[in-house]
Amino acid sequence: MTPAPAAANAFKQPEYTENFYNAVGGHETFVKLVDAFYDGIAVDDVLRKMYPEEDLGPAKVRMRMFLEQYWGGPGTYSEQRGHPRLRMRHQPFKVDFDARDRWLSHMRRAVDSLELPPLHEQTLWDYLERAAHSMVNSA
Repeated sequence: MTPAPAAANAFKQPEYTENFYNAVGGHETFVKLVDAFYDGIAVDDVLRKMYPEEDLGPAKVRMRMFLEQYWGGPGTYSEQRGHPRLRMRHQPFKVDFDARDRWLSHMRRAVDSLELPPLHEQTLWDYLERAAHSMVNSA
């Protein structure tokens, strides 16, 4: 005997339809994250020197677009700037352990400001922490 359609679907896994970008609140969440991060950069005497533009606005836009794309949002970053090539783009700057730790400190504060559910917070932080460690290019 063939099960009724409702019974056949009773044990079917629900489809996964949401990516991380949408799950954490999309564009507004990444704007908030990047704004909070750059509030710290603006007053950091070591990291601020790595941003040659007088206005941090363009750097904010680039970081937001990159993070949005990485986490499943619009592909605007690649459309405008090509492949991210993060290590290459950061190579002109002396990124030592102090710079990494300062970056992580500002980013930690920014991530905390989002008040994400623990699983989302940890997923985001794990990536950001790995990315920061990979950018170190001098002792």
